Amino acid sequence: SLVQICVLLFTCLYMVCYLILTHFKKTAEFITGEFDSFWMLWLCTFTLSVAVCAVLLLPISILSNEVLLTFPHSYYMEWLNGSLIHGLWNLVFLFSNLSLVFLMPFAYFFTESEGFAGSKKGVMARVYEAVVLLILLALLVLGIVWVASALLHDNVARQSLYDLWEYYLPYLYSGISLFGVLLLLLCTPFGLSRMFSVTGSLLVKPRVNYFLLLACLIEGGSPSCWVKLNMEAMRKEYLAVQSRRVALEMRRKASPWQRNLGYPLAMLILLALTVMCVLMVCFNVLELLLDETAMPRGMEDPHLGMASFSMFGSLGAAVQVVLILYLMVSSVVGFYSSPLFCGLLPRMKDTNLTQIIANCVSLLILSSALPVFSRTLGITRFDLLGDFGRYNWLGNFYVVFLYNMMFAGLTSASLTKTVTWAVRRELIRAFGLDRLPITVSRSTIPFKLLLASGLSKIQ
Repeated sequence: SLVQICVLLFTCLYMVCYLILTHFKKTAEFITGEFDSFWMLWLCTFTLSVAVCAVLLLPISILSNEVLLTFPHSYYMEWLNGSLIHGLWNLVFLFSNLSLVFLMPFAYFFTESEGFAGSKKGVMARVYEAVVLLILLALLVLGIVWVASALLHDNVARQSLYDLWEYYLPYLYSGISLFGVLLLLLCTPFGLSRMFSVTGSLLVKPRVNYFLLLACLIEGGSPSCWVKLNMEAMRKEYLAVQSRRVALEMRRKASPWQRNLGYPLAMLILLALTVMCVLMVCFNVLELLLDETAMPRGMEDPHLGMASFSMFGSLGAAVQVVLILYLMVSSVVGFYSSPLFCGLLPRMKDTNLTQIIANCVSLLILSSALPVFSRTLGITRFDLLGDFGRYNWLGNFYVVFLYNMMFAGLTSASLTKTVTWAVRRELIRAFGLDRLPITVSRSTIPFKLLLASGLSKIQ
């Protein structure tokens, strides 16, 4: 049944998320058997599990449709139907609201609370204070959203006072989702450009790069060196030699396939995925101008097994799933690489409970906006199910069109800047210009001088 399948899926994700959180949590703050530590960790694990479910919504829906197309009359696939997928979307929407509006604020207030003045210290005093703060926060947010809805839609504002669940919570979640979509717009292009450097730091580079580094190192110590060494320069050179020694040791232990094929293949795959994302967004922009069906919208019945959601069939659907997951990973990389949020980056066995709560909330906001983000950019044609398709701004052509244009522009600019600076940095290192005196700015060196220096060294 629907309940059994959803419980089984969520239980598996819950165990994985629990292992992840216990890997990063600070051991000193989580004493075994302590009431508040156990329940706050439970709430964080629940929220992170909901975030993972939100990431998997579109991939599961797209793959389910392809499976039903491939095995239309299979007895073993009778459990897989549109009702199951629709119910999964509704449950993720419900638990996302529950986590963002109630569970995570309560966890934060409980962690920071000490009990009201004059009350008996203990767990229940902290619970009372956290509940009171949560009620005050809910009333404040309710008032702000009601005023905003009154300014925009007077009828909706009146109805929201009488039907809190039907109008207020979806309207509030629409605002949260819009914030998440805007956050994805900023983090994903930056993350796409950062994916190359992050992946490169995890792999062993080809032999030719290390030969160049060794040549630069040897040449830097020769009598023809441009810089008169001092103690500070020697210290920096020693640290550089140490890092290169570690890199060479990693290279020595790597297999020939890993040394010569792994790094170029990984870079080519990342480049291909990024170019495909940009091309699909550009194609979606043209479709928005010519065909109104390209606009993102909601649907009540997914009609699984009727037709593929990609013009290339199952292969195109598989590519869509890979691109959706790739965009999510890139957005997380961009989020933690940005100067504003880099302080939230969890550290192994050294992340306190407040940081864990902040990370869970951030990941839930990003992941719950991923279905809307992917459909708005035209990565997939699978329309949004349930309350995910009820956002008011989805029907605005100018908002959707401008969003696509900004994503394509930011991604192209980030990639161009990354590639340009990477090439320039490698030229500076290869030609020995990184050892110029500090008084000489390497950023002012003309590109022609780099080429001339390189040609002279080759000759």
